[in-house]
Amino acid sequence: MSPKQRIPVLPYARVAALALVALVLVVAGVRASWGTAQHVLLSEGRVHGTMTVTGCGDEVCTGRFVPDGPAAPPRTDMTIARSVAVEEGGRYEVVVKPDTTEAVRTGWAGGLHAWLPLGGALLLASLVIGGGLRWTRAAWASGAAGGAVLVASFLML
Repeated sequence: MSPKQRIPVLPYARVAALALVALVLVVAGVRASWGTAQHVLLSEGRVHGTMTVTGCGDEVCTGRFVPDGPAAPPRTDMTIARSVAVEEGGRYEVVVKPDTTEAVRTGWAGGLHAWLPLGGALLLASLVIGGGLRWTRAAWASGAAGGAVLVASFLML
C-alpha cells in the first residue's frame, strides 16, 4: 500500500474517544440526577405534603411532615437532604420516596435542584465538545443548557 492510499485512523479515533468522554459525562449527570428527579417528575400516586424542618445534621435535616388530604397521619421522623436550599424552620412542599422516611422537594425549585448534576455535566461536556472536538455550536448549546439549569436553580432556591 502506498502512503497516499492509507486511511488516516488517528483523527477518527480522537473524535470517537472525545465523543465517548462527552457522552459518559452526560450519562453520568443524568444517572446522578435521576435518583431524585424521578420522584419530582413522576410524583403521581405518591404521598405529597408539607415538611417543616426542625433540626439539621451534617447531611440530612429532620422535621414534621403533614400530608395533603387524609392520606396518612402527620409524621415527625421525616428526613430531607441538607443543602443550601433547606434551612431550619423552613416549610417545604415535598413528596415522600416510596417505602422510606425520606422527602424530596417538589415544584420548580425541587425539580431544578434535582437536575443540578446534569447541569454540571453539560457544562463539563461543553468543554470537551468545544475544546477537543471543535464542535463550537454543540459546545455552546451544551454549555448554555447546563448554565441555564445552574442559574435557574440558584435563583429558585
